[in-house]
Amino acid sequence: MTKNSKASDFLANMRLDSQEQPSMTVQTISEKEKKPIHQPSRIGLKHIGGYLPDEVVEKVALLRARLKLDNSELITLAINDLYTKQKAKKAFGE
Repeated sequence: MTKNSKASDFLANMRLDSQEQPSMTVQTISEKEKKPIHQPSRIGLKHIGGYLPDEVVEKVALLRARLKLDNSELITLAINDLYTKQKAKKAFGE
């Protein structure tokens, strides 16, 4: 097969595709079935991230499951707990 033959075959197929337009069915979702669009709950919040080893990621996953918290809630709980402990150490002069 020559280059010229491939090109003509390609162009012939392109013409066929443009002449035959497949019928497409469009499914519309009723207003009741549409999920409401929520405003982001992160407005005014800061993102704090980190790169953690597998062992810590596993602990995070287990704590999330046991405590039924998301990452943000779990981190907030951990930071508040650590802050309270550090504040107590400072109060007792440790």
